Amino acid sequence: MKIAIYFPGVGYHADKPLLYYSRDIAREAGYEEYRSIAYTCSVKKIRGDMDKMKRAFEELYMQTEDALKDIRWDEYDDVLFVSKSIGTVIAITYALKYDIKNARQVLYTPLAETFTATNAPKDLKAVAFIGTKDPWSDSAKVVELAEALNIPIHQYEGVNHSLEGDDTLKNLEIMRDVMAKTKDWIG
Repeated sequence: MKIAIYFPGVGYHADKPLLYYSRDIAREAGYEEYRSIAYTCSVKKIRGDMDKMKRAFEELYMQTEDALKDIRWDEYDDVLFVSKSIGTVIAITYALKYDIKNARQVLYTPLAETFTATNAPKDLKAVAFIGTKDPWSDSAKVVELAEALNIPIHQYEGVNHSLEGDDTLKNLEIMRDVMAKTKDWIG
């Protein structure tokens, strides 16, 4: 059996393009079951404030624990975690805590903390995507951290934390490329 779990960002819910289309791709790849986490974050104005980021992570992680408490991971042959922004930190932390060895990760716009705060192992099965104008991340640092863990990371020039820029048609081309790479990676 296959299951896909979706870990959104604070302001990027599961019905936004990256998570919406990747859910369709996972379904096409035979993931019979999926679950999307829905967060409520009381912490505001998080960007650039490490204390608030930590508090937000802790709050959202507890909600994740509650949302996934009934899943018996040993019943699944294939586990796919698809995450966005702070959800990337939560997804890796969760997989490591519960020792879900068959979990594969799709990391959309990961933060530096995705790799540093989680003590992500070098054998992490993941692929990542980031924009060069992501206001939430030092994209060069994120690329360096991902590459140090042998995680393929795809960087998109001139786009933000949603992998979007000012040109709608270019945004659609980027989304198509991201989804094609996601589909290739999921298999």
